[in-house]
Amino acid sequence: MTDIALTPPAGVSAAPIVRELPGPTLAEVEAARDVVRAVAEVTPMETSRHLSEILGVPVHMKCENLQRTGSYKIRGAYNRMSRLGDEEKARGVVAASAGNHAQGVAFAARELGIRATIFMPIGVALPKLQATRHYGAEVVLVGHTVAEPLRAAQTHAADTGAVYIPPFDHPDVIAGQGTLGLEVLEQVPDLETLIVPIGGGGLISGMASVLKRKAAELGREIRIIGVQSSHAAAYPASLAAGVPTGVEVSPTIADGIAVSKPGKLNFAIIKDAVDEVVTVDDDDIARAMLVLLERAKLVVEPAGAVGVAAILTGRVRASGPTVVMLSGGNIDPLVMERVISHGLAASERYLKLRIPLPDRPGQLAETSRIVAEQNANVVEVLHTRHGSGLQISQVELELHIETRGPEHAEQVLHALRAHGYEPRSLSV
Repeated sequence: MTDIALTPPAGVSAAPIVRELPGPTLAEVEAARDVVRAVAEVTPMETSRHLSEILGVPVHMKCENLQRTGSYKIRGAYNRMSRLGDEEKARGVVAASAGNHAQGVAFAARELGIRATIFMPIGVALPKLQATRHYGAEVVLVGHTVAEPLRAAQTHAADTGAVYIPPFDHPDVIAGQGTLGLEVLEQVPDLETLIVPIGGGGLISGMASVLKRKAAELGREIRIIGVQSSHAAAYPASLAAGVPTGVEVSPTIADGIAVSKPGKLNFAIIKDAVDEVVTVDDDDIARAMLVLLERAKLVVEPAGAVGVAAILTGRVRASGPTVVMLSGGNIDPLVMERVISHGLAASERYLKLRIPLPDRPGQLAETSRIVAEQNANVVEVLHTRHGSGLQISQVELELHIETRGPEHAEQVLHALRAHGYEPRSLSV
């Protein structure tokens, strides 16, 4: 542990408060970097003009979505497993995950010559399942949520002696993820704000341990902001209670950070070293993924895009150079297709309308003509006589229309209403 100087509250002129910060020391994280560099690449740091304009300060994106195995998880998994003794390695390792941790453990096990068993939920995305098997792990499918594979993995460890590799709540895992803090500060030396996704807290606790200590050495502040999905926001509740507190997790596209309770070690670091935790919803995340795809040409999974979502929605503020972590890029193409459609709708660039029409010839052609005159593109049409609330002399037309944004969408609606139609906008 290391003493760090914390800035006193605004308006207080007393000397800086000095408090002991839990978590890995700089020496431990630097040692972890020497280990992790055997497998983890130094990922690019890209500048985003679009996000810089929105936030009002230079914004850089740390692209761990381009890391080997598609996420930062390889760092903590490899650091933990490299520290196992020969007898422990001979017993093998076991883990539970719906994706990124599974791939990190499987890859690390292959590189270290360790037998790995990974428990995954039955509905896990096929690409994640295939990748985990490709790295040589034995995959066991059980249950429909991450909680069930977790229990199965712990039972397997107790029954067989295999070493359980936790996804976030372990000093070696935290130190491995903390190597990103060193990397970020080398790439952006004048860093003032860091925005990080939070699930269980492994990534942000490791990075916060490093950056708060480095900031103290440099005699300046680095502000750290965590971002959670509003459907799995365990940290706001836990920070308010002062202890790790479980919450009910609702379905969310950000399944990679859908963790119901903070890790104990992670929480101890975060409550002291993280300045703020904010939440974003699925619409926000879908819009962020679309922005990353269109503006930065980057494929980022929902959990990895929450920091960008927080910037787009104005939930974070910054006063100087800012880094947002893109923590992973593992996403099923079928999910990506749905997210893009949802993101277009959330950005009001994909308009879904239902329009009651008189049941007579020419009405479909007329509505199509009106939409075309507004330079909007109809991509799907459904024509039915069986819509609820229709009169016997009416039919219902459902149109899916691509637009250029909110103003253009309103222009299409106004044109239809001007011709006597009564379009009703639907969520996608």
